[in-house]
Amino acid sequence: MPSTDDRTLTIRRPDDWHLHLRDGNMLRAVLPETARHFARAIIMPNLVPPVVTAQDALDYRNRIVEALPEGMSFTPLMTLYLTEETDPEDVAQAYENGIAAAVKLYPAGATTNSASGVTDFNKVRPVLDKMAEIGMPLCVHGEVTSPAIDIFDREAAFIDTVLKPIRKKNPDLRIVMEHITTQDAVDYVRDQHRNLAATITTHHLIINRNHILAGGIKPHYYCLPVAKREQHRIALVQAAISGDKRFFLGTDSAPHTDPAKLQPCGCAGVFSAPNTMSCLAEVFDAAGALSKLEAFTSLNGPAFYNLPANTETITLEHGDPVTYPSQIHTDDGPVTVFDPGFPLHWRVTD
Repeated sequence: MPSTDDRTLTIRRPDDWHLHLRDGNMLRAVLPETARHFARAIIMPNLVPPVVTAQDALDYRNRIVEALPEGMSFTPLMTLYLTEETDPEDVAQAYENGIAAAVKLYPAGATTNSASGVTDFNKVRPVLDKMAEIGMPLCVHGEVTSPAIDIFDREAAFIDTVLKPIRKKNPDLRIVMEHITTQDAVDYVRDQHRNLAATITTHHLIINRNHILAGGIKPHYYCLPVAKREQHRIALVQAAISGDKRFFLGTDSAPHTDPAKLQPCGCAGVFSAPNTMSCLAEVFDAAGALSKLEAFTSLNGPAFYNLPANTETITLEHGDPVTYPSQIHTDDGPVTVFDPGFPLHWRVTD
């Protein structure tokens, strides 16, 4: 159980079950922002070129470890980018040798650097069969990409047209629905009793689509999946604070430089790594559910991935508002930090 009083909360050190670190200059700049608070993270493979093979994942993991500042402790959990040419045996060896913790499914064109994703799910059936056999999780970006489907309906359509058929054909496959954004997804996860979980981002617990569009377009709130109506945000909060083991944190912290965000066709992504724990404490505190924060950030994810919870702890303290930088500097340009739109009174003290 977390240790708490009116002004402090001590929990096991959290993990991030969905994170973008990029590469090169960006990697070196953003990695410390996650490693400061998080012990482990599931690392997204959508680089250019993508992380497809076990060797790709090993090479990328080595670059992450080399970029970690001295004195920081952090374990990257690698994923493989699923393509229609992915070799099932390479996937199995990556998992069995501890190189990759999961495989990531991007429907082609769903989000940043997803052009190499899947269009014909029959072509990846041998990979999914092998993953089910060895117990390797599949992380899914749960949106269809058909232009005929409204962008606000793409998650619900994915559940009906892609996810349900996959689970019917392969009920032993362990699946994480990543960055869910709708009541539909919450209800679907709650209705399933084995081999299914979901991550929820920091920003989707806080913003709805009005934050992006009302009073002018706010590019730094634009992400994929896009934020939905307020009723869906409320459903996500209720799932996160419920203690249900099937829901856990995946920030989907996704850095882009401001020049890449602020243009006629700007990038999708919210960079929330620096202030996520303060934001989450505010959300859980406002809901009267601080005692459930540890389960969401530190316990439920390891349980699904068959990993031990961290033994180290962090302490958050409530007090005067804490100020985070509005941007971080990278050698590629500035990256804007997520602004929750309200004061943050919870700070990580150790």
